[in-house]
Amino acid sequence: MITTVIFDLDDTLYDEIEYCKSGFAAVAEFLANRSEFASVNPTTVQAEMGRIAEALWEQFSTGNHTKTFNTALDKLKISYDDKLILELIEVYRQHKPTITLSSDSRDALCELSKKYTLALLTDGFLPGQQLKVQALGIEQYFKSIVYTEQLGRECWKPSPVGFENIIRTLGARPENTVYIADNEKKDFIAPNKLGFVTIQILRPARLHTSACKEPEGRAHHIIGQISQLFSLLDKL
Repeated sequence: MITTVIFDLDDTLYDEIEYCKSGFAAVAEFLANRSEFASVNPTTVQAEMGRIAEALWEQFSTGNHTKTFNTALDKLKISYDDKLILELIEVYRQHKPTITLSSDSRDALCELSKKYTLALLTDGFLPGQQLKVQALGIEQYFKSIVYTEQLGRECWKPSPVGFENIIRTLGARPENTVYIADNEKKDFIAPNKLGFVTIQILRPARLHTSACKEPEGRAHHIIGQISQLFSLLDKL
């Protein structure tokens, strides 16, 4: 019998692409309001913000996820050095995101929390992950929230440490625990080895679509919508 349901965050409860857009908008605003733009009128600043955000999104949407800032600034002919790039990374990670929880995710958390003990486990840099949770307004649904970054970078998935932390804190048994996530490359390896039931949700706008070649990385069940959890968990 399932007693405990653990959720991933990004591309599981909301579309991570919305966070990326929000972060690029924050970076664009930061760049447009630097000292060299301080004397121009607000209309010019707004236009510059739009131009920068568009360039950043163009790079990201075409697959440049590692040198997004560098390449966009090159295209925009904006001079930069390593110090500025690090500043932009911090702006991105520390911005207050404009993201929303869809009604089906809100309904699922509300209803499932009445029947199961819910927890959240998420990788990612802080305070970015905490700011996402706050923006989505979901803290109240979870009895335990583990940000693996707080445990140490080596505890990011596929490490089992975060999962072990949750079941120890909640007194849950692995065979009675479900983990729901999206990324086959890293999400399911540890919970599968621990004996959890694993469920992959394939949101249409998800960022990570690569398949895992190893059987231990594949989820036991696959769903396309979070609303399908109700009937699946009942069967389990």
